[in-house]
Amino acid sequence: PIGLVYKNIDWLFVPSVFNTYYSHYINGLHKMWIKLHKDKINWDIVVPEAYIILNPKCAAARVSKAQQMTIEGTVATAVCAEKYFNFPIIYIEYSGMYGDPNIVRTVKESLTDAHLLYGGGINTKEKAEEMSQWATIVVGNTIYENGTHSFIDTMRGRLVRELSDVQSKLGKLKKLRKRKRNEKPIDETKKEEKIKKRRFRSRLRVPRFRRKKSPVEDSKETEKESS
Repeated sequence: PIGLVYKNIDWLFVPSVFNTYYSHYINGLHKMWIKLHKDKINWDIVVPEAYIILNPKCAAARVSKAQQMTIEGTVATAVCAEKYFNFPIIYIEYSGMYGDPNIVRTVKESLTDAHLLYGGGINTKEKAEEMSQWATIVVGNTIYENGTHSFIDTMRGRLVRELSDVQSKLGKLKKLRKRKRNEKPIDETKKEEKIKKRRFRSRLRVPRFRRKKSPVEDSKETEKESS
């Protein structure tokens, strides 16, 4: 949390590791961050990520003690993050190795609202094409290994479309947050007063009673019916 940058950024993506038993990496560091930087945080640009680490050999998995899962377990974790915890981003992280496209596809088909990101081992155009069918890809390996020119070759024709898709969804998230913030809270006192007034008025209403008919009127009605 100490090394965070707040100036000249569009969004702040904050991961929570969802396949670990250690709460420190789910929300522990996050609470520490808020304690240290509460006055600096612009919540309009904060985007929570449900981080699912599937490469047991990577540093992130070793540090967070990430648990390895089956396809069914990975899908259940992703859906839990989306539906139960309402995370807008699900991130499948293979960090340093190319992952299983079948897992990424299955997770994608199970999500309805959250946006899926994938990272790990994308160093060729073919790998980028394959994984980007199911997720927005995060590319780092090809830059580390071959330089920026390799990144441009890998992402050619795909980068603009991916970025516009993510920006569109994040823009909707920001608008939703602003709308919720601007909504006027319900004044419970006024609400109670209205209920009391309605009850008081209902007590004042005089019930209507039908006037009892005289014997003469009853006999006339009987004659009409018989005729």
